[in-house]
Amino acid sequence: MNKDGNLIKIEALPALKDNYIWMIIDFGNNTALIVDPGEAIPVEQYLGKRKLKPLAILITHHHWDHSNGAASLKSIYDIPVYCSEKDKIDPADFLLNENDKVIIPDFPIQYRVMDIAAHTKGHIAFYGAGALFCGDTLFSAGCGRLFEGTAEDMFKALKKIASLPDDTKIYCAHEYTLNNLRFAEIFEPGNTAITERIKQVTALRKNNEASLPSILSIEKETNPFLRCDSPVIKKQVESHFKRQLDTPLEVFRWLRKWKDSF
Repeated sequence: MNKDGNLIKIEALPALKDNYIWMIIDFGNNTALIVDPGEAIPVEQYLGKRKLKPLAILITHHHWDHSNGAASLKSIYDIPVYCSEKDKIDPADFLLNENDKVIIPDFPIQYRVMDIAAHTKGHIAFYGAGALFCGDTLFSAGCGRLFEGTAEDMFKALKKIASLPDDTKIYCAHEYTLNNLRFAEIFEPGNTAITERIKQVTALRKNNEASLPSILSIEKETNPFLRCDSPVIKKQVESHFKRQLDTPLEVFRWLRKWKDSF
């Protein structure tokens, strides 16, 4: 139940190899929003089993594993598709930019659009009711690859996310947490928050449970890409690449390069 008394639940629907399609459900009205449907059939089965009426599709970026199911779902259910104006997909009904509001008739939550371009040139996030759907920009204990943007773009995007309230729930779109934490442990082997989180996530994954959502306060403690001002991390990255790094942005740039080959 959200703060307005609505019966809202967010469920992870596994898809493809390691994706999550997020289902935002209003059990008071048996309706749902669909976030990043990389494929359609799991969504159709899910909606049918729970007798839910879908109201809209929200897409964070154009990559196929986040959008391939949109056309089929739109055709079946006759529902609108929301995506970035810069990163638009076919079929899109509403093209969004920074600070636009997503207000869906008969759904109790509205979402603010955040421009977090870097992974793709038009990557957006949807933020509302204490939840952030951030696609492939911020991962649990990690961040996305730089396919279309620069290190500076991603650094700014992560700073923007980090400015949200610490209790924000982070709904990213891939189950990468354990691998990311293993990478984070390289830089801060004495960080007990990372050690404890590895134990927790390992237990969840053994039971085939999602490690998500994360919480922003936890990310600030365990995600090296949000901790590039840490002297410990700076020293590790400088040592690995044998170069002096003068700013957190430079640390981030080379940390991302390191992760690319991890």
